[in-house]
Amino acid sequence: MTFRDRPHAGMLVGMGDDAGAVRSAVLTLHRTTGLPMVFGGALSGRDRMRITELVGNTTDSLNGLVVRHGNGLGGKSMATGRPMWVSNYPCAASISHDYDKPVGREGLLSIVAVPVVVRRRVRAVLYGALREPLSLADRIVGAAVQAARDLEQDLAVRDRADEALAWRPPGTPDAAARWEEVRAVHAELRALAEQVADAPTRDRLRAMTLRLAAAGLDPDAAEPAAAPRPVLSPREVDVLSYVAIGCTNAEAAARLGLLPETVKSYLRSAMRKLDAHTRLEAVTSARRAGLLP
Repeated sequence: MTFRDRPHAGMLVGMGDDAGAVRSAVLTLHRTTGLPMVFGGALSGRDRMRITELVGNTTDSLNGLVVRHGNGLGGKSMATGRPMWVSNYPCAASISHDYDKPVGREGLLSIVAVPVVVRRRVRAVLYGALREPLSLADRIVGAAVQAARDLEQDLAVRDRADEALAWRPPGTPDAAARWEEVRAVHAELRALAEQVADAPTRDRLRAMTLRLAAAGLDPDAAEPAAAPRPVLSPREVDVLSYVAIGCTNAEAAARLGLLPETVKSYLRSAMRKLDAHTRLEAVTSARRAGLLP
């Protein structure tokens, strides 16, 4: 039995795209649980996952290990789409033991594996482990599940942003309607970023909004060199993003979790910085500056 499989190039399609998000999730899970070892990886094909992110490992036995669908704890978690855990890995009767050697070299005994499922497809698996044969506390399992759910949301939002960025309106009425969807996604991303506690994830979401805004710029329309880009606060951009899709102050407040008067204050400040006298002028100026799509 071989314990490592070298994936061919086709299997790696999409894996690199998810690796950064998986790395952030592994670091967050390690920080929130204090487990001695946390690891994970993205799928490198429809039926296998490659472990690439490890924290707390003492050997390289698991680094690069390819876990097949249905095999071992992680493979069973992939196959069922549900969290799985064991308190004594070598003796567990509920899983196959294809990976006992690399797991044994690392000395892991109690392990939890949680699949990351986006659009009904497993995209990654997160693991947490102890080097003692102890039952994992509900808090530990719950934290692993929450880390997977946060990663699912991150990947789903990023997918939606990437899909929007893959299209640019050629100027037809139908395309114009689709471009409005891009602007709606931009507003949702701005609001979501403010709700995320994990700083790296929040930064990635904000970076996505910048990509969406840049997608709306006309590459042939150069701004005058003497016109500096206005500096708006994150909340001012948040408010403008909802104003841009036709929301009233009250509607923007409800979506951003703010008071209507607070939204009005942010909007007034943004208009002043953009030298705009109306909401429409503010949105137009923000788009020209690359702050909105």
